[in-house]
Amino acid sequence: MVEIKHATDETFEELVLNADHPVVVDFWAAWCGPCKMVAPELEKLANKYEGAVEVVKVDVDANPSISRAFNIMSIPTIAFFRPGKQPMGVIGFRPLEQLEQQFGLAQFAAPKAQPSA
Repeated sequence: MVEIKHATDETFEELVLNADHPVVVDFWAAWCGPCKMVAPELEKLANKYEGAVEVVKVDVDANPSISRAFNIMSIPTIAFFRPGKQPMGVIGFRPLEQLEQQFGLAQFAAPKAQPSA
């Protein structure tokens, strides 16, 4: 199982903004019911795209500077950061399949191994 990193106001730039690969960021809070529903979907995403797409969580209560910087007004907000591109995001619970479609993640999936003849 892949370890999902937790970014803080101090580490967000290093973990997300300066990453050399795409990063999905989960803006969440411990008291948020829908945030708890999103967590297993992001674990699936982290495992499926291991090595290609990083998943990072940001506790909005503990890291208000990041929330203000990205104008996070509702949680959960799931944002997709690609190097050199503007981030995009969705608000509320989304299953893995919807996140994959919304962010175009299929292009980052590892190619399927061809069966040997």
